[in-house]
Order: sequence, then C-alpha cells, then structure tokens
Amino acid sequence: MVQDHSSPKPSKPLFMKHKVSHYSETKNLDFSTWVSENSVKLFVVSLLTISVAALFYLRTSSVPTTILCFQNSHQSQPQKPKLPKLDLDSVQPIVDKSSPFSSFHSEQWIIVSVSDYPSGPLQSLVRLKGWQVLAIGNSRTPKDWNLKGAIYLSLEQQASLGFRVTDFLPYDSYVRKSVGYLFAIQHGAKRIFDADDRGEVIGGDLGKHFDLELDDAAAKQQRILQYSLEIENKTVVNPYIHFGQRSVWPRGLPLESVGFVNHEEFYTEVSGGRQYIQQGISNGLPDVDSVFYSTRKVGSEALDIIFDEHAPKVALPQSLMVPINSFNTLFHYNAFWSLMLPVSVSTMASDVLRGYWAQRLLWEIGGFVVVYPPSVHRDDKVEAYPFSEEKDLHVNVGRLIKFLVSWRSEKQGLYEKILELSHTMALEGFWSENDVKFTAAWLHDLAAVGYQQPRLMAVQLDLQKATVQRGDKKEFVPRKLPSVHLGVEESGTVNYEIGNLIRWRKNFGNVVLIMFVAGPVQQTALEWRLLYGRVFKTVVILSTQADADLAVEQGQLDQVYKYLPRILERFNSTEGFLFLQDNTVLNYWNLLQADKSKLWIANKVPTSRNMINGKDSSWFVKQAELVKKVVSTMPVHLQVNYKESGPTDQSIALCGSEVFYVPRRFVQDFVDLVDLVGDLDIHQKIAVPMFFMAMDLPQNFDTLLNKMVYKTGESSTNSLKLYSAQVPAVHPLAVSTESEFIKLIRLMAAGDPLLMELV
Repeated sequence: MVQDHSSPKPSKPLFMKHKVSHYSETKNLDFSTWVSENSVKLFVVSLLTISVAALFYLRTSSVPTTILCFQNSHQSQPQKPKLPKLDLDSVQPIVDKSSPFSSFHSEQWIIVSVSDYPSGPLQSLVRLKGWQVLAIGNSRTPKDWNLKGAIYLSLEQQASLGFRVTDFLPYDSYVRKSVGYLFAIQHGAKRIFDADDRGEVIGGDLGKHFDLELDDAAAKQQRILQYSLEIENKTVVNPYIHFGQRSVWPRGLPLESVGFVNHEEFYTEVSGGRQYIQQGISNGLPDVDSVFYSTRKVGSEALDIIFDEHAPKVALPQSLMVPINSFNTLFHYNAFWSLMLPVSVSTMASDVLRGYWAQRLLWEIGGFVVVYPPSVHRDDKVEAYPFSEEKDLHVNVGRLIKFLVSWRSEKQGLYEKILELSHTMALEGFWSENDVKFTAAWLHDLAAVGYQQPRLMAVQLDLQKATVQRGDKKEFVPRKLPSVHLGVEESGTVNYEIGNLIRWRKNFGNVVLIMFVAGPVQQTALEWRLLYGRVFKTVVILSTQADADLAVEQGQLDQVYKYLPRILERFNSTEGFLFLQDNTVLNYWNLLQADKSKLWIANKVPTSRNMINGKDSSWFVKQAELVKKVVSTMPVHLQVNYKESGPTDQSIALCGSEVFYVPRRFVQDFVDLVDLVGDLDIHQKIAVPMFFMAMDLPQNFDTLLNKMVYKTGESSTNSLKLYSAQVPAVHPLAVSTESEFIKLIRLMAAGDPLLMELV
C-alpha cells in the first residue's frame, strides 16, 4: 500500500499545479469554496495519512501474525548458531607487555570484581599470606580505585591486554572477571580462588578450609565422603542439608528440588587428588536465590545463617551435580578452562550455568567437585535480590541439569568437547550464539597465555550402577542447626506441630522416664534423651555399665526394679514414673488418653501374660516360693489386693514388664514392696506383676497399654517392620547404632513430624 501510494510520479506535478492555481485566485478565500475546489486533493492526502498511520501501528503493535504476513514474507528465518572452528596451532602467544605487572608471577590468585571503593573484607583478602588479589574493574568502578597489595585492572588496562574475550564482555558486569582469570594464568597461576569483595575468610587462612595440594601422596590417599547414587534419577543435591541447614537452598538449585529435605541414608567414599573444583559454604548470607531471600527475610533484619563447620567435606560422583558460585570457589589448574563466565545470560545466572556446564565437562577428565564446610562469612547488606536477574535460572536450570547428565560427545580432545557442548547448549536455548563465539575466543586465549589442557579420561556414565555393598556404605548424620523455616504454609503446619508438642509436654512434663539400655549406651544414650527428653520431665538411663560422662547409672535388667527407689527419692514431687526398656518403643502421642492416676501395664496382652503352674520347672518353683514368702510379709492392704487378683500359692503371674507406669499415689507402695523383696532373687518379669497386683486390682489398671504391639519369637534387632505409629508402644524393637536410630525416628515422625528436626 505504501509503495503504491508513494511511487506515482504524476502526483507531484498535479499537486503543484493546483497549488499554483490556488494562490492565483485570491478572490475565492472562503472555507466552503476552498473545500469544494480541493476535495480531490484532500481525499488523496487523507488516504495517504491513514495508510502511513495504519502501517506504523501494525509494525509496532502485537497483532496477529496473519495480518502481518505481508510484512514478514520476505524476511529470512533465524539461522541456527554455527559451530566455530578451533585453530589452536596458529594461535600466537599473548605476552603481557603493557601492564606494570608484566614481570610479576604468583601461583595463588584471588580474583574479585569491584564496583565501589575497597570494602573491609577485600582489605582482609589482601592480607592473606601467599595469595595475590586481582581486582577487575567495570564501568561503575571509581576512577581513583586503589588498594595497596592488590593488582587493579581498569577497563582501559583490560582492553590493552590483547585478549579476544574482551570483545564480548559487557562494561558493567562482574563477568569481566574472565579477563582476570586469563591474566592470572598468564602470570603463573596454579590455583585461583574465585571470590567477591563481601566475603571474609574465616580464620584468615584458605589452606585451613580447602585442599591446596592435590599431587602429593597424602592428598591422593585421603578418603573423601561422597554422595551415593542409590536414588533413581537423582541428578542434583542441596549441599546445605549436609552442613546442617535443610530449610535453606543455594541459588541455582531447581525450585522443584527445594522440598527434598531429607539427608542421605548413606554415603560412599572416593580417593582424593582430583577435586579440581572446590566449593565452599558461606556463613551469614549464604548463596541463596531471590525466592529464598524475599520470602525468608523478616523485615530489615539481616540474615545470619550458620552452617556446621565440623561436617566432613563431601564429593559429587559422576551423574550428580551441585550449584557452584563465583564468590567462594577454589579452582585448581586442571579446571582453569572452566572459569569462563557466560555473557548472554542474566548476571545472577552466569556463574551457576558455568558451574553446571563445568561439572559435566569435569567428568571427561576424571575430576569431581567437592563441597567444603563454611570458609567465608558474608554480611547481609539488606539489599534487594532482583528476581528478573535470575529468570534464566528458574526457567531453565532443571532442564539444563537433565540435559547435561544425558549429554555425550565423541570428540577426541577436551577443547573440542568444550566447544561442542557450548554450541549444543545454544541450540537448546540455554544461552545464545554469542556464548558459542565467546567460548571459542576463550579457548584461543587460553592457548595464547600458555595454558595446557588436561588429558581426557574414560567416562562411564552409561554403565549400570552397581549396588553399594554394606561394607562400602559410610554413615554420616548431619546436625540440625537453627534455621529458617519453609514458607507461610509450612509455618501453619509447624505451629500445629509445635502445639502438639506443647500438649504432650504439658501432659508428661512432670513424669520421669526411667530407661534401661541393654545396648551400647555410647551409641544411643544421647539419642534416647533427645527423643524422649522433649516430652518428659527428665530421662534417667540405667545400664549394666555406668558411664559418668553420659550420666548413665548402673543397674541389672533381671532385677532392675531394685534400683528404682533411689531414683524415685530424687524426684519426689513428680506425678509418677514411667519405666521403659530399650527393646520397646513408646509412642507418647497415643498416651494422652491414659489416666495418670492409675497403674499402666500390658497385663491383658495375651502374648505378654501367662499363668504358669509352679511345678513345671524347678526355677519357677523356686520363684513361686520366693513370691509366697514376700506376699506373706505384705501389709494387709497389699496382701488383700494380691490374693484377690487370682494367683494361688502354687502359681505365679508372668507378664511383660518392658513398659509400665506408677503414679505418685502408688510410689510409696512400690518402694515398700521392693524393700520386702530385699535380697531375694526374684526376676523382674515376676516381681513387677506381683507388685502391680498388690498395689491395686487389675480391673482398676488403665487399659491403654493393652493395645500395644507385642510379639514373641521376634528378633528385636530386625523388627522395624513391626512398627506402627497408631499404637501406644511396640515390642520388640531395639536400636543399637545411630543409623538404626535415624531409621526409627523417620518411622516415628508419622506421629510426631517435628522429630525430623532431630535427623
């Protein structure tokens, strides 16, 4: 339409002819006459104006493509990113001749990007012995930036170094650190610590936090804990769980993985010496994304999150990845090729995408990533985290990880694989063709500064995963440190669960729990106290061997009742005491309906109670005689109760005494009965039923424990299958190791979800 109305040549002469005529006829100046005489011209001009306006609107508005088909009919379709060619043999060396530091060499470099005057943490970095700080400026850096002991490269100095990558770098971004990496390599780097100017190294010594030496025998002989691959299709982990903060997640973790907060059931081990990328954890303000920062922050209060400094470092096996950042990460020489920061993605996504890209390629040379305990502390400056700067993360990172784990290459050299992966990522839309060209420039610059690429090693990603044998499984249970709770919805859940815990504590907070631990107390004593101490007034532990360090008192299970009076004397103001053997698990949340003024015992559980004729066994005969002797010395009220309960002089009562409760009003009777037994050798399972029948009639007992799971002939060491959260107690069920205790806690969390705070 525009072409049709703008091309005819006769229009202009015709228009000019009428215009001349108009000015010659001065006598007809009224408006109606002028409109009448120029109606044709007005029509043409109006039509042209409308056509131009319509075309402008169509070109600038989002109208359906069918209307604009004429506009795009002659435009070419977007071309796929091309794969650049590497010509490393013809690369000319780049030698630093322009900077004042041309003759300077150092093996250990700290690279930071600076946009403001030197911060306190940056000044601390300069004082680290054996490390050279290199500060990379950008368009926002003050012109007079200076810090004694640091090398500073301004934009002008960066451009003069002759690196190809400078043509691709934005002027106002930290990704200009790529120039710094090349400069450090050019000047003899063997180790590069990627940092920012907000992190202060804890203790002022990087060597105490990372493995700086990888080539000596000690480094290669060390065994490093490693995540297992037992979970099918698991491709990424949240390392913060391992270091005690399961409700915190790092920037770059797919949001769909945030809800997986359970720690590893077991680990494996790997030999050291190839942990070429070492990721440190940051205390204070860790590396978190905008979702975490904007939803977990309380007003203007700064985040101050602490991780477990005693947790062991942990390695990532092939097929498993972890987010890696650019402000607390150590790169060894064999991983220098992976320092390249992408330029076509948002700034908050650049280092994370680099990290995943690097991990996949690291497998090709037999290297791996290790995550280390907290090594720096970063103060929260109460700055906003722009979600828009992370859009590339939240949209694509989950898909990127799956793509990288499945990616395979037939190329014969590392650089060829690097360029191929960068090209394929552009084809998949993870970054643009500009990053493919940038990768080629980066590889050429690496060759120009003399970097020697590592040799490839066989990658065994497609082999069937072997089952981890029991002897190869390594156990580590992360601590549960004070943390930031998850979300508003969970907040309501947590409040409900805390409300339950308060109710249980209110109900049993004045009841003493006395446990007899037959297993190794060093493995389980503290765990039992953590489990039951949340609910009961206190937990007193008896065992065959006393342990003063663990506050474990001595006692013998066969006659443990004889040790109870001295404990009861120490707690004379309690509502009562509950005895529990460690081969029985107590579901305290199901005991709220029990009457604490009555006796509790599983006297009506058929498998725990049996009336045995005293003549069947000489031992039982002797026990019956001893019981008869004690009964004969009982005070009248106790003797009457006992005889009304049913046993004859020739029989005794036997029932489970693994768990029972004695309220305050019967405590003195219990103590008196123990005194009556004295030195007589009456077994626990016979003495306790005798005591109970003497203290009160069975029909007056609370019946709740009769609903417990009680199995005979079952091995207590392999009885987790018996467990049910719907009953008051389960027998037999014993734990003797920390790992077994963790398994039990996970089962019990069905009744008390807050128990997961213990694991």
